[in-house]
Amino acid sequence: MHLLNGKSLEEDWLGCSHPGLHSTPEGIQKHLIGCMFKSFVVSKPSELMCRIQQIFQLNGLYQSGDIILGGIFALNYKTTAPDLSFTHDPGQWKCDGFEVSEYQRVQTMIFAIQEINNDQRILPNITLGYRIFDSCVNLPIALRAAVTLLSGRDGVLFNDDCKGLPPLLAIVGNPLSSHSIAMSRIMSLFRIPMVSHYATCSCLSDKQEYPSFLRTIPSDAFQVKAIIHIIKHFGWLWVGVIASDDDYGQNAVKSFTEEVNKIGCISFSESISAVPSKNRIFQIVNIIEKSTAKVIVAFSGEGKLSNLFQEIVLQNITGRQWIASEAWSTSNLLSSKKNFDCFGGTIGIAIRRGDIPGLQNFLLQVQPDHNPQNNLAIEFWETLFNCKFPETIKKQNFSVLPAIRVCTGSEDIKLAKTAYSDVTKLRSSYNVYKAVYAIAHALHNLIFCESGKGPFINNTCANITLLQPWQLLHYLKNVNFTNKLGERVAFNENGDAVGIYDIVNWQKSDDGGVTIKSIGFFDESAAAGEEVKINEDEIFWNFKSGAAPISICSKSCMPGTRKATRKGEPICCFDCVPCADGEISSHIDSVECVKCPQDFWSNHERNQCIMKETEFLSYIDAMGITLVIIASFGACLSVMALAVFVYHRNTPVVKANNSELSFILLVSLTLCFLCSLCFIGQPSYATCMLRHLVFGVSFALCISCILVKTIVVIMAFKARQPTNNMMKWFGVSHQRGTVVLFTLIQSIICILWLSTAPPNPTKNTKVQNEKIILECDVGSVIGFSSLLGYIGLLASICFVLAFLARKLPDTFNEAKFITFSMLIFCAVWITFVPAYVSSPGKHTVAVEVFAILASSFGLLIAIFAPKFYIIIFKPEKNTKKALMKR
Repeated sequence: MHLLNGKSLEEDWLGCSHPGLHSTPEGIQKHLIGCMFKSFVVSKPSELMCRIQQIFQLNGLYQSGDIILGGIFALNYKTTAPDLSFTHDPGQWKCDGFEVSEYQRVQTMIFAIQEINNDQRILPNITLGYRIFDSCVNLPIALRAAVTLLSGRDGVLFNDDCKGLPPLLAIVGNPLSSHSIAMSRIMSLFRIPMVSHYATCSCLSDKQEYPSFLRTIPSDAFQVKAIIHIIKHFGWLWVGVIASDDDYGQNAVKSFTEEVNKIGCISFSESISAVPSKNRIFQIVNIIEKSTAKVIVAFSGEGKLSNLFQEIVLQNITGRQWIASEAWSTSNLLSSKKNFDCFGGTIGIAIRRGDIPGLQNFLLQVQPDHNPQNNLAIEFWETLFNCKFPETIKKQNFSVLPAIRVCTGSEDIKLAKTAYSDVTKLRSSYNVYKAVYAIAHALHNLIFCESGKGPFINNTCANITLLQPWQLLHYLKNVNFTNKLGERVAFNENGDAVGIYDIVNWQKSDDGGVTIKSIGFFDESAAAGEEVKINEDEIFWNFKSGAAPISICSKSCMPGTRKATRKGEPICCFDCVPCADGEISSHIDSVECVKCPQDFWSNHERNQCIMKETEFLSYIDAMGITLVIIASFGACLSVMALAVFVYHRNTPVVKANNSELSFILLVSLTLCFLCSLCFIGQPSYATCMLRHLVFGVSFALCISCILVKTIVVIMAFKARQPTNNMMKWFGVSHQRGTVVLFTLIQSIICILWLSTAPPNPTKNTKVQNEKIILECDVGSVIGFSSLLGYIGLLASICFVLAFLARKLPDTFNEAKFITFSMLIFCAVWITFVPAYVSSPGKHTVAVEVFAILASSFGLLIAIFAPKFYIIIFKPEKNTKKALMKR
């Protein structure tokens, strides 16, 4: 370490005083620059001199002016590192691989500066100069260029305080996000504005970290929005992502993943380094081939994708729709004829194109300059014409140089058809043009500040002779103008330009090459729903169908089904499960099925709730009509039998069988047949109460009559014994009273039941889910059970008595007919119970009606058929003499 004034550099630097908490940015900058140069002060008897210890060997261009603008561009794409063994002074980095197309951006900056200098409407009487360096796509070189712009290149500064003026006011560049991040951290210390034309990382929008960084290219945040809108436009919900492993790629893929997860899913997400290994390339290609995603989005520069593209072409992986970020959507390197089979039809977003009048003529007038500060011009010329100037050859070893053409400097640049002179695709160059004009307009507004109305302390304006970068930064943030192309140039609060992109498509040109055609645009500032405009008729789809691909993990679930996610897979991968009975889904991709209201049921497709079918035993359906006919026939038989018995009431057969009770029994049987009609038809409050009331009373009356007839038969037999006098105690009046009493008991049961918890019409939805069963709810189960139980009790007593008296030796004994009728009656109603419980819907009522009709027919036929047969068909037996013989 050199000793200066008896101190080491470390001591002198560390001994520099702190500028103070309340110092202005201008004071801080001067103080830091002064501290930086103070380390190199050498005391001489006659003068005070500041000396820079070492000058970096950088490729650059220089033009003096009243105000100097810096520029950092990426022109060479290969670098050779110096020996860093730390055994001697490290050498300089060496750059190689000059890209002539990138030189267009440099010349665009120079063209914009000259255009401004020749325009008296902006910055009159002030000449802009420039100092431009090549970063060689290498961070150490980019940082050396930044420090050089910050401190200047003059080897010696003569000044009393060694401070001098700031070496520059603003920088155009750097094109790379990662380089811009590192450079901006240095420049932000001095509030020197950096206006990048190509750094898109959204992280640079953080004004706490990068307060002096601005850009004329939209942030990746807008890029991601544009790509998301394209994906949504075509309904691609299942996409793969490939990103470079730098700040640009990783920040972009992070934002993209967050946005995609709102509308779809990521099939795979892979990172690729600047120089990926073959195994890594094979791994990514294998993932692409196996993935079911037909759409792949790539956030990377063209250099990092070239090896991957070569392997994809080598394995001939087609049938993929590639979505390009702005970093490679217009790449001449990737959009080549050999890549077209696999990557043709690529859709990408590109920086907004602009046509700069006069630029092409300016580009064609460039001449080599042998000034050491303008060595980029020599390098450009040698690369463009594949030759070497004699001065360059002298610096190299002749023993290893092959035969090479010597440059004369008179070569015709107009004959060189390269991307350098192509002004039909001015995208990044147009951003450089806007960046220079933004700085110029900010300077113009600063110069023409009205005294007393300035933006600084006490409403002061900046002094152009003592202008500081932080003052320019204030005006630059608020710049707002319309350029010659009619486009508005301004920065938002984050220093970002308006998010506008062209949407491009890789198509085959007439000469067999690849052309990149604009098919629409994205404007972030447009109204909601109108951000993307795409002319789909102009898109080339590289698929056999010639149409946009479908990229989904699972097909959409149609209405009537719901999505059931697959375990361990993204939510976009699912199975479609049909909705259960009584549930519907009316939208595509429903997450769950909705249960229908109580009176509704799902249709066959399970996509609509429809009114449940109401079911009851109707008069118009086949079963109802059949039962009505049978009931009417039974009632008619009863009436006919009653008529016959009344007409032949004086005959021995009628008299011998207690004609009055027989008449009452026939009337009650008629009511039993007719009461079944109350069970048919739609239930109502009236019919529900009436059916059970008529049923209970009529059957109680019927069984009471039969029971009394049975008792009469038994008493009649007993009365034939000389010592028995029972018949006088059970005469006709007693028989009538007994029938009335038994019937009255049933009536009381019915009245109590109907007054406490009467039957009522209800909608039964439990028996059949898809139908509403209209039925009569019994209300009180105890009441209904008492009604049936009482009838069963009478029938049981009657059956027992008739069974005991069936063989009494009496000519007029009808106990055996009553026994048979009660046997039928009890059998019917015993089988009725399980049949009633197990029958669904309207069949429940049909079973009850059938039991009523069957038991009624059993009683009618068993008791009255033999008598009816004798009266009608065997009248000769209907005599007292005939009966006495029997």
